[in-house]
Amino acid sequence: MKEVALEKRTYGVDEVASLLGVSRAYAYKIIRRLNAELEAEGRITIPGKVAAAYFEGRFFGGTSPRRDGADVG
Repeated sequence: MKEVALEKRTYGVDEVASLLGVSRAYAYKIIRRLNAELEAEGRITIPGKVAAAYFEGRFFGGTSPRRDGADVG
């Protein structure tokens, strides 16, 4: 049996709403915007979910991978 990753790779509307302290409706709007950005880069997205690393990088300036592919550090 395959082991499931412990760290979440995507956030749904409830997680986005909770992390940002916004309504579910506004969280959906944010997810759509972030997914549109990812699609413009040629990434595959899932409606109603957003990549956790991308979300955190855009909102908190944290762990999002660099867009140019270069490693940091």
